[in-house]
Amino acid sequence: MVLRNLALSLRSNVKNPSLLLCKPESRPIQSLVNYVLLGKSGSYSNSSRWFSQQSIASFKSNYSNYNVDNRLTSAFSNSYLNVVPSSQNSTTILKGASGNSIIDGFHKSAGYLFNDCRIVKGHQISHVRSFASKGGFGAIGMKVYNPTTPGFRGRVITRRDDLWKGKPFKKLTQGKTRISGKNNKGRTTVWWRGGGHKRLYRIIDFKRQMFGLQGTVRRIEYDPNRSGRIALIDYGDDEKLTHYIIAPHGLKSGDPVTQGPESPIKTGNALPLFNLPLGTVVHNVELIPGRGGQMARAAGTSCTLMKKDTGEGKYCTLRLQSGELRLVLGRCLATVGRVSNVMHSNRKLGKAGAKRWAGRRPHVRGVAMNPIDHPMGGGEGKTSGGRPSCTPWGVPCKGYRTRQNKRTEKFRVARRPSKKR
Repeated sequence: MVLRNLALSLRSNVKNPSLLLCKPESRPIQSLVNYVLLGKSGSYSNSSRWFSQQSIASFKSNYSNYNVDNRLTSAFSNSYLNVVPSSQNSTTILKGASGNSIIDGFHKSAGYLFNDCRIVKGHQISHVRSFASKGGFGAIGMKVYNPTTPGFRGRVITRRDDLWKGKPFKKLTQGKTRISGKNNKGRTTVWWRGGGHKRLYRIIDFKRQMFGLQGTVRRIEYDPNRSGRIALIDYGDDEKLTHYIIAPHGLKSGDPVTQGPESPIKTGNALPLFNLPLGTVVHNVELIPGRGGQMARAAGTSCTLMKKDTGEGKYCTLRLQSGELRLVLGRCLATVGRVSNVMHSNRKLGKAGAKRWAGRRPHVRGVAMNPIDHPMGGGEGKTSGGRPSCTPWGVPCKGYRTRQNKRTEKFRVARRPSKKR
């Protein structure tokens, strides 16, 4: 009954139509979106309803009139839910107090998480192509190609209009030798690798050791060696003080960035975990102080600070995107925000050649091989392999857990939840 009242409150006062797009990361939040925001059960993308900014503002101010429990109250309080206009006139993004998640810290008690929730003006999505033809993907950072060739039909990639179109900073680049999946003995250790476009490696500052200096973002660049974007930072007039960092989502040219315990809690700034409030969304997290960031460096990834222990040498609890809870030393640095290029997982390459450009060769199925090459190979005619799916070395796959690192097992508070089959 409470959820129905919330849905009625949000759907009221509809004057300026907008389409609410949410990417739920768990089934509980999908039901919450359906009932509270969409007012209907079922798939959230097929049961969209029209809302306006006025109705959301009314919902924010009137939610306390209902008998809502403490978890919903903390989730939809003004400190967590803000309607912030973006740089594009066609998009309004719902941001949380500490990052791009609408709800920070709410999922620990209730098991819910909003991730990259947006309001996009336009028409209701009925099909990817119809949404793209109305300019919807342009508003959320995607580029759709016209079907001039079979390879371009259905090709969707992330937009690069706001990226630097020139060459990278030469003093921070070096040549990259291809190994094509082979080790130092020349033996293939990773199958289906080889070819691809030549790359120039960009030297990234994962350590963020320029304490006490404030830098300025010169530009945001594309990096062929990683899925996220990178930012060129000037810490002074000397070119030796210029560094590349992983660009967080929302960082723009001209923005200031700093690092150190006294830095303000702002997107792009690097601080020790002890100096961050609970619920902060971070990326490029160190595992050993001074070694440099090792966790949450891919496009759109982040960690959430869940718990802090007081005292020197104490640990903080981070929630990874997989759902795992892990202990990290509080002295380790982490950068506020999530990694840029958040729509990377939604791209569609369109043709096999796009995989070859990235250095990925065709993947051969085990059942198509000979018995000498794979445990599932051989047989007369088409066969299913005769056994559960496995790797070429006989290790079961499709959900079989292979993690056996006893040295780091003590740092894992809770393992990631099992996937439903």
